[in-house]
Amino acid sequence: MDIRQLRYFIAIVEERSISAAARRLFLSQPPISQLLKAMESELATTLVERSGKYLEVTEAGKALYKYALQMDQLMEEAKTEVKQVGNGVNGNLAIGVNTFSVAELPEILLHFQRQYPKVTYKIQQNESAYLCQLVREREVELAFIRLPLGLDEFSVLHLYAEPFYLITSKKQKRFEDEVSLADVQNQPLLLPSTQGLGVHYLILEAFSRLHLRPNLVGECSDIALLMDLVSSGFSASIVPETLLKRYKGYAIHAHKITGEPLMAAPVGLIWLKNHLLSKTAQNFIEFMQKERNDAMTIPNDTKYEYSADL
Repeated sequence: MDIRQLRYFIAIVEERSISAAARRLFLSQPPISQLLKAMESELATTLVERSGKYLEVTEAGKALYKYALQMDQLMEEAKTEVKQVGNGVNGNLAIGVNTFSVAELPEILLHFQRQYPKVTYKIQQNESAYLCQLVREREVELAFIRLPLGLDEFSVLHLYAEPFYLITSKKQKRFEDEVSLADVQNQPLLLPSTQGLGVHYLILEAFSRLHLRPNLVGECSDIALLMDLVSSGFSASIVPETLLKRYKGYAIHAHKITGEPLMAAPVGLIWLKNHLLSKTAQNFIEFMQKERNDAMTIPNDTKYEYSADL
């Protein structure tokens, strides 16, 4: 038996007449009668009996009718869900995030969830090169990464260039609001390490382009500890803006690093070229394009100031 036969049987039971079932199904009577006989032959049992001008359902017929209704409902639910997955209303968003690259990710996903409340999420956090590998292997469809990287095999939605800040303890004399790398090269610097953050190279490369030798006292992979050390006066550090948004409440001064060459870490959303994306992923890309365009119309002149409450 197939779903078509079961739906015909449902009509026979509910109409209690072959002719009425045929009218309901927009068919002639002979195919309906033949289908009923074929079902009874396949099941080796009588499903309906004639009682006067109407058909009466046997106990076997009632059992089949119960399952026919369930299967018909499941089929309709399956069609609905497949259509929803196909248009991105349902589905899973598998996405990678570079550590601290998108401070607004919770707000981004919240807004996306409001538009697509039935979508589920698989979120992996790692450094950018590894996220590229996850996209290649289709472990995730999309990834927020820090640029530049070799991206010939990826499509890229450039989101923004994230500035860097010099952070110092509030126990020390405050610099001007903005500083250059030349201004801070003699400061004892404890840098975020390559492990976990992936901006260590960007910082050293910026000094190198200006032929400057920073006064490095070390590196620290634990960002909370790094912030504690800076706020205690142990050293200064250079960190991306996202880190300041994520780690608030430390007794530090934050000074935007300016000058030439501009010190900034571009952030982008990537996906594989020439590969079919799920509709959910396509919807998210369109959502991020709109978010980026809206953000471009809003000036960002944030100044970071932290209280002494640790």
